[in-house]
Amino acid sequence: MAEQSVTVLASTNFQLPFPCGQAWAGNSSGSSAHRAYEIDFNRGGTADADLGDTVVAAAAGTVVISSHQGSTNGYGNLVKIDHGGGWTSFYAHLNSRSVSAGAKVSQGQKVGTVGKTSKPGNNISAHLHYEVRQGEGYPGNIRKAVFNGSTFGYPTQTLTSKNKCGGTNPHTAQSVCGSGYTVIDSAALGTAGTVYLLYNNANGNNCVATIKKSSLGTATATAAYLEVQGKTRVTDSGSFTYYAGPVRAAAAGKCVKWGGKAGSSAYNSPFEHCG
Repeated sequence: MAEQSVTVLASTNFQLPFPCGQAWAGNSSGSSAHRAYEIDFNRGGTADADLGDTVVAAAAGTVVISSHQGSTNGYGNLVKIDHGGGWTSFYAHLNSRSVSAGAKVSQGQKVGTVGKTSKPGNNISAHLHYEVRQGEGYPGNIRKAVFNGSTFGYPTQTLTSKNKCGGTNPHTAQSVCGSGYTVIDSAALGTAGTVYLLYNNANGNNCVATIKKSSLGTATATAAYLEVQGKTRVTDSGSFTYYAGPVRAAAAGKCVKWGGKAGSSAYNSPFEHCG
């Protein structure tokens, strides 16, 4: 998948950073500290009504910051998540943080609670400051927030969270394998999942990922493997909540065997895709 496609996929996969079914009012123009498309969220009728309410990840990714910012800026307790493709999301003023830097988080996973932490001397009421950035160059890298495929209705809008409401896996084969990979083959694993074979034209690598469709969020037996002709098979197998993989190997000009398992269903290919 091309880099542009990855970033578009990431931007449209975001959900509201609150548990399913909760309605929150967002305001991008209510703070003089905002530079672009940042949003402050509240739902209660009093200043600290939302204090301690759960905040969840808008999309899957890796936590790159989980700390109090002190006097560096006004974010207070901040969690920053890297979603790949240059996309990051920020969750600021948290009362508490539930994840540590370096942790992998799934969409809808709790990352903290609504708070009113900031820099010394900056007294604010409880709310979640949320923003999305792409690339470098603050504040020009702040992007309009997208929730459930629709751009936030700036400057204000009340939305109901669809975050983890259904049985949709927040991960895709492309997001698991990473930037530059394109799906070239796939095989259904009954109703339990799908195993995908991907290829990266830039580096000649194949990648295999098994994406679950059932028992999402519950650790079940899941596997993915890749065998380049003449090389040892590489396998990722265990009890996983959403996917197995990524299994990557250099395979330019080589035939590959690939496959995977989810639940009681398995797929094993012959040597193929020999280009």
